[in-house]
Amino acid sequence: MNIHGLVLLGILLSSLLTGVVIFFLKEESHRLRTWLNLVGAGLKLVLVAALLWGIYRGEEYSLAFDFLPGIQFALGADANSVLFVTLSSFLWFWTTLYAVGYLEDSPHRSRFFGFFSLCVTATTGIALSSNLVTFLVFYELLTVSTYPLVVHRGTPEAMRGGRTYLAYTLAGGAVLLLAVAWLHHLAGPVPFTERGFDQGLMATHRGDLQVLFLLFLLGIGVKAALVPLHGWLPRAMVAPAPVSALLHAVAVVKAGAFGIVRIVYDVYGVENAAELGVLGPLALAAGITILYGSVLALFQDELKKRLAYSTVSQVSYIVLGTAILGPLATVGGLVHLVHQGLMKITLFFAAGNYAETLGVHRVSGMNGVGRRMPLTTAAFTVAALGMIGVPPLAGYISKWYLKKGAITAGDEWVALVLALSSLLNAAYSLPILYRAWFLDPPPSWPHEHRLGRLETHWMLLAAPLVTAAMVVWAGVFAESSFSPLAWVKLIAGREYGP
Repeated sequence: MNIHGLVLLGILLSSLLTGVVIFFLKEESHRLRTWLNLVGAGLKLVLVAALLWGIYRGEEYSLAFDFLPGIQFALGADANSVLFVTLSSFLWFWTTLYAVGYLEDSPHRSRFFGFFSLCVTATTGIALSSNLVTFLVFYELLTVSTYPLVVHRGTPEAMRGGRTYLAYTLAGGAVLLLAVAWLHHLAGPVPFTERGFDQGLMATHRGDLQVLFLLFLLGIGVKAALVPLHGWLPRAMVAPAPVSALLHAVAVVKAGAFGIVRIVYDVYGVENAAELGVLGPLALAAGITILYGSVLALFQDELKKRLAYSTVSQVSYIVLGTAILGPLATVGGLVHLVHQGLMKITLFFAAGNYAETLGVHRVSGMNGVGRRMPLTTAAFTVAALGMIGVPPLAGYISKWYLKKGAITAGDEWVALVLALSSLLNAAYSLPILYRAWFLDPPPSWPHEHRLGRLETHWMLLAAPLVTAAMVVWAGVFAESSFSPLAWVKLIAGREYGP
């Protein structure tokens, strides 16, 4: 094993070993557990930075070995995997910091942070997988490691939410297993490659490949929360705020969207998928999901559920960009993988702060929160405006490229879907901001925040402020050489361009 393989392995082990050690810590080992969490998350960031530097210098990273006859465990670092692993590692660090502050006085912290680390290990493995079997292994590990986080509180509501989550994701995993086994039977090992299948397989198994695409979409679409496979996501919001942030921005939902990107671009090949006629139905499913999630968000008074239905809508922007043939739409979909993660995690961090500090869980109870928690609400405002697509924030960049790509590809109906979605985003987000900043707070709260004092625990405040600043940076400096957009343009130009 060379140094490059060790870097890939180290990225996985930085969270895996952290989680295993934390499982054995006593509950009172608060300081040690905190340091282990932060050191593990920090080490992963350092290793990912080393990976980025190596790729910038033109080095190749891979690690592979046979663990069953004819089945290879393989990791690699192509442009897509680097994009996703960088996002996951960056957001994991801030989610870890936030979770330490949020759960400071909670029971079962060692169990929580153990599974928390395993969840991120699975997400990192999904990002770095370089063939379909390895992807499947980590995809199923993500289901198993996330369930204990959803049911962490142990209340009847949490257990019901956990059962729903498990039912959906295990069913999806079974369908995915069937699809992988069937495809392996037809084509042998399936590495992720830029152009997908060769024409020989397309010619001899056209019908099989069309059915298989539907199976892949059903299996992975559960985690991507495509309608009607989305039902687990609002019910999983009973989990603590750090878990909600993890589900929506770092791990599960992002893994589903990333999985669809992998199937379209790196298993089938986007041109092959277009020839098979499967991209049109995928785009239609994404468009329906975008509007359906936005409409349902309008009627949710519980803040986390409103954000959950917003996720159902927003994640399908990624799927929509994947389903439109052309580099501009590809740019819009892939960059939204990053932008949505930054915006959504900011919203859930802020929602957790309102719940933890003020006991506010519902939109109807948010009157005046901006006066009591101005920094948290400023971060929430930036992320919400970004979701609407207000320039020059990150969400505007994603939507502009998606709209331009759709029009260029002759899919004008997509532009209409995006316009309606933005109006619906505004309809369910702006009333929250109006309540927060312009209505009077209840008499039990101080009417104004006291200058010179933190409005909540510094760990709960640092995370949303940093991610909100990234939402601004990703939009304002979108055309700089070091923005997510610049990296995605490189991917689209080299791998999925004409």
